Amino acid sequence: MKTTEQQNKPINGNDLIALGYPENEILGIALKINKKRNGYTKAEMLDKYAQVFSSPQDFLEDKIFKTLAKGFIDGIHLPNQDENLIELNENPTDFKIYGAEKIEDGALEQMKVAMKLPVTVAGAIMPDAHQGYGLPIGGVLATKNAIIPYGVGVDIGCRMALSIYDLPASHYFEHHDSLKETLIKNTKFGAGHGFHGQYKAEHQILDDAKFETNSFIQNLKDKAWSQLGSSGGGNHFVEFGLIDFKEDDEKLNIKKGSYLALLTHSGSRGFGATIAGHYTKIAKEICKLPYKAQNLAYLDLDSAEGQEYWIAMNLAGEYASACHEIIHQKIAKSIGAEVLAKVENHHNFAWKEIYNGEEVIVHRKGATPASKDIMGIIPGSMTAPGFLVRGKGEENSIHSASHGAGRQMSRTQAIKSLSQNKINDYLNYFGITLIGGGKDEAPMAYKDIHEVMAAQQDLVDVVATFTPKMVRMADDGSRED
Repeated sequence: MKTTEQQNKPINGNDLIALGYPENEILGIALKINKKRNGYTKAEMLDKYAQVFSSPQDFLEDKIFKTLAKGFIDGIHLPNQDENLIELNENPTDFKIYGAEKIEDGALEQMKVAMKLPVTVAGAIMPDAHQGYGLPIGGVLATKNAIIPYGVGVDIGCRMALSIYDLPASHYFEHHDSLKETLIKNTKFGAGHGFHGQYKAEHQILDDAKFETNSFIQNLKDKAWSQLGSSGGGNHFVEFGLIDFKEDDEKLNIKKGSYLALLTHSGSRGFGATIAGHYTKIAKEICKLPYKAQNLAYLDLDSAEGQEYWIAMNLAGEYASACHEIIHQKIAKSIGAEVLAKVENHHNFAWKEIYNGEEVIVHRKGATPASKDIMGIIPGSMTAPGFLVRGKGEENSIHSASHGAGRQMSRTQAIKSLSQNKINDYLNYFGITLIGGGKDEAPMAYKDIHEVMAAQQDLVDVVATFTPKMVRMADDGSRED
């Protein structure tokens, strides 16, 4: 057992270097912070230093660590830069900002860096944007023949899927308990969790020839199979809600009225995350960018590595779609409903599209495709409505819209500042049945979806409004036992 003296022993530079800290001004800032321990033991401080090193964006509002976090994000005075670095364009074109007053400075700074890449053609940032890795969440970037793994994101092919049933809204209230049982029996959540043995799902995606691309992808097939039809942690969900059409929609062949619906949000699970990590590492080895742009390392689509990632990304997107399809089929069968219409869309992906008359690669990291007449789903929070939308094909947004309300609190901030009792009272007020979910996904952690939608009236038309009623998520926001 450690003594009090050992617990309070000063942290030195070697301790931080062992965590991966660079030997430069960052190290000095970190050691200066150590003088303000605020009651933390040495072990607790080292744990905090490790968290800041891996996720600096979560500490930008922390009283103790915000200076250090900003130092990491700004990439100040980092040594050992390769003399053969790819130069950034210091006079980039402007990018379109939607809902600027609600977007944090960190997200805007990340977008400014992305616009300086020599392969960048155009950019835009959506009103739900917040800081991420590489591109901000809510960032849209068009590039010339180049693909950025972190421009797509870690959860490749993360998407929304909506099934509208031939059941009236009243069915929810009349069958609340059986619907709850259906959600619990037919869904599985959490990082690293999946199905085994006789419970594994079958789907034609497992026969896709892209699984034979190379040994790396081949070796991920068992992981993909075990998690097929499951959902991730964090903000991923499966929920019943009520969807309201104010008028007939001829294109969907749905009459005016309110219906029971199922909405799901999840991506390509561990399969996609492993692909993202692997090809991001390769991109960083090939594409040497200045420190502040390193997470935007790109692969030329004419290169073998670029083609490998492109194939893997598309497979991960199709796999994510298959996961949703399995969930929706199981639940429709369980409740004995017919599906009147189904709509789905990616929001962590890259597409080949035509922009200003030339083919570009459009990265939408947390952004909904909104080309002319394309359908999409933009969720709010578990107590705020989501919207079934139809794109207007706005060129300035690179045919994109927001992918949700967007966070206004980091996960760390939400966990620290929100009480579970207050969250429960809030959910009860809105009549929400929550199965699982962590404090980091509390409705108060998200922006006002109505303000977000008001900022993008030029981008989409609202077709129907979806009101969540019963939400299932991972038990603590990341995993399920």
